Amino acid sequence: MEMIHAVRGLVRSLLFLLLWSSCEGRESELNYVTCGSLVKLLNTRHNVRLHSHDVKYGSGSGQQSVTGVENADDANSYWQIRGKPNRPCQRGVAIKCGQAIRITHMKTGRNLHTHHFSSPLSNNQEVSAFGENGEGDDLDVWTVQCEGVHWERDEAVRFKHVGTDVFLSVTGEQYGHPIRGQREVHGMSSPNQHNWWRTMEGVFIQPSQEPMRHDEL
Repeated sequence: MEMIHAVRGLVRSLLFLLLWSSCEGRESELNYVTCGSLVKLLNTRHNVRLHSHDVKYGSGSGQQSVTGVENADDANSYWQIRGKPNRPCQRGVAIKCGQAIRITHMKTGRNLHTHHFSSPLSNNQEVSAFGENGEGDDLDVWTVQCEGVHWERDEAVRFKHVGTDVFLSVTGEQYGHPIRGQREVHGMSSPNQHNWWRTMEGVFIQPSQEPMRHDEL
C-alpha cells in the first residue's frame, strides 16, 4: 500500500514538472519576434517608427520612399517579418540572431531594400521599398543583429544589409512637401546609436496558435 502511495506521489510530481515546463516554454515563446509577425519598428534614438507609402523618391532610384514617423497610430508603419527569397522561414518560429530576413511593407507589399544610390537629405545610402506582392530581389535581405540566440521582442536590435553591409539608420533629417516632417531613413556603414530598432505594436505569430496581439493593430 505504501508503495502505491509513493508511486502516485511520484506521478503527481512528474505531471507538475511537465506542466510547469510547458508553461515556462510557452511564456518564453511569447518573448520572441517570430516568422510571419506583423510589427512596427521604432528607432530608439529618434523615437520614430519605420514607415512607407506609395510616394516615390524624386531623385536617386525613384523607388518607393521609406521614412520615419512620430505618429504611433499610422497604419502605413506595419511590416511583416519573412524569410529569404526561395527560403521561407517557418511561420511562428522565433527569428534567430544573425538570421537573414525580409521586412515587407504591409500596405504596399514591397520589401525594405537598399542599394548604391545616395539618400536625398544626408547623402548616406538610400533605403527604399521595392518589389511587387512581396517579391523583389537579393537586395531585400537583412540580418538581425542581436545578442543571445533569438530576437527578443523588447530588445533593441540592428538590421544589417546583406548585399551592401550598411545598417538601417535614422539621423534626424526631415523632409518637406509632400511628406513634411517625416525623417529620412538610410543606410550607414558603421554601427552606432542611430541604428537601434525595437518592435512596438503588432501581431506576433506563434507556432500552431492564434496570433498574439501586442498593444493595438
